[in-house]
Amino acid sequence: MIKVILLERIERLGTMGQTVSVRPGYARNCLLPQKKALRATKENLDMFEKQRAEMESKNEVLRVQAEEVSKTFKGLQLIIIRQASEVGMLFGSVTARDIAEAAKKADKPVERQMVQIDTPIKMLGLFSVKVKLHPEVIIDITINVARSEAEAKVQVEKKALEAKEAAKEAKAQAEKAIVEAIGTEEPAEKAKEVAKSEAPAEEATEDKEDAK
Repeated sequence: MIKVILLERIERLGTMGQTVSVRPGYARNCLLPQKKALRATKENLDMFEKQRAEMESKNEVLRVQAEEVSKTFKGLQLIIIRQASEVGMLFGSVTARDIAEAAKKADKPVERQMVQIDTPIKMLGLFSVKVKLHPEVIIDITINVARSEAEAKVQVEKKALEAKEAAKEAKAQAEKAIVEAIGTEEPAEKAKEVAKSEAPAEEATEDKEDAK
């Protein structure tokens, strides 16, 4: 493991200015060449501290700009047309590069490196993909992979129907739970009512005995 100074927020690793330990390969192949970190030497630590205020100010400006851009992505759904088998398996796959190109066609400023996709998409359907507009601004967009525009529309309608049915089922289950809860509480409530109705009679009997 080697220690590096982060120059930006890295998910699951740390925020700007933190000194963290990472694997040598990750540092050499990703963090250092992409200028996301510096080796944690005394010289680099001193240099970072001198430039910290300026770097944090610049980062804040870029973050605010990314927040504004993210608003234009709200509700964005990118349709990607691909050939597929009868069971929906693609002849190939949809990669981060494909998604970035589709976004650019939709006039959205997305580069391949900004698309966060764990594994290539190899099936028809709707998929949620993360796009990093800034280290601190990550959004979700929907990718609609279909054989045609018509099929893409059908997939959206089907997804909406499934969501509606799921919401309906959740509501029914919640109502059922409430009814069952009321049912279990009813005997206890009745017992309380009986106890209240019997209390005066018992008190009366005790009064009579005292009078004797």
